[in-house]
Amino acid sequence: MKILSNLLSTNKKAKATPSTRGLPPLRQTRKGIELKSEYEVEIMRRSGLIVATVLKEIAAMVKPGMTTADLDIYAEKRIREMNAKPSFKGYHGFPGSICACLNNEVVHGIPSRKKVIREGDLLKVDTGAYQEGYHGDSCITIAVGNISPTAKKLMRVAEEALYKGIEQVKEGNYIMDIAGAIQDYVKAHSYSIVEDYTGHGVGRNLHEEPAVFHSRTRELPNIKLRAGMTLAIEPILNAGSKQTRILGDRWMVVTTDNKLSAQFEHTVLVTATGYEILTDSDRVC
Repeated sequence: MKILSNLLSTNKKAKATPSTRGLPPLRQTRKGIELKSEYEVEIMRRSGLIVATVLKEIAAMVKPGMTTADLDIYAEKRIREMNAKPSFKGYHGFPGSICACLNNEVVHGIPSRKKVIREGDLLKVDTGAYQEGYHGDSCITIAVGNISPTAKKLMRVAEEALYKGIEQVKEGNYIMDIAGAIQDYVKAHSYSIVEDYTGHGVGRNLHEEPAVFHSRTRELPNIKLRAGMTLAIEPILNAGSKQTRILGDRWMVVTTDNKLSAQFEHTVLVTATGYEILTDSDRVC
């Protein structure tokens, strides 16, 4: 799930839920960014694996004629079967366990029985799992059946852009290194990056410091990366303009020019020598 960049920049974090009590204290930097211990990282590996499992299963089961509500019901069932809770359900009043967006829909799509998935759709599914006091968060874009060459290219570049950013993750690098790598790659393919929403720290809270932006900016702090940080990196690419608008339900965000949007996200651990992707689907048996 995304969050407005200006919300993150206020340095206000969501309150920890009661189930986090009794866990070991987190180390914090002077800016309030949490550094996870190996104990905490191991829990996040399990949360991340749950998310990766659910998304991999959804990608395999999606077919024309299903509704986004069908996917939401499945995701919640599977998350709970793995002894976790859906991170999104009830978060600031959000009613679903997944965010589901089609084609020109960008983020925060509420699952609905009225939203039918059709052949050729570009479907974004974002979900999170909360287990033992820690969250995992990830998003994938799914090609429904045979999609257009335009949609196929946008989807490919969106995923590649995410990994260009992840490759910059290691202790001693900066948030701007992630943002610059993503921006340069996206610009080379003539797409735009949505700037209204950012990535974020993730751990005991679904949204934590720091803000993880996906294009160069002076509006947010250029934080130095330290081992133990856990980041949700999640660039959103539009085929046309970067401009978006929020619909009447106050959740769904769409492109203003009605052109396609695609997005991928991983929860990533910063290590002394590089990174570990905690929501990597390759970990799923």
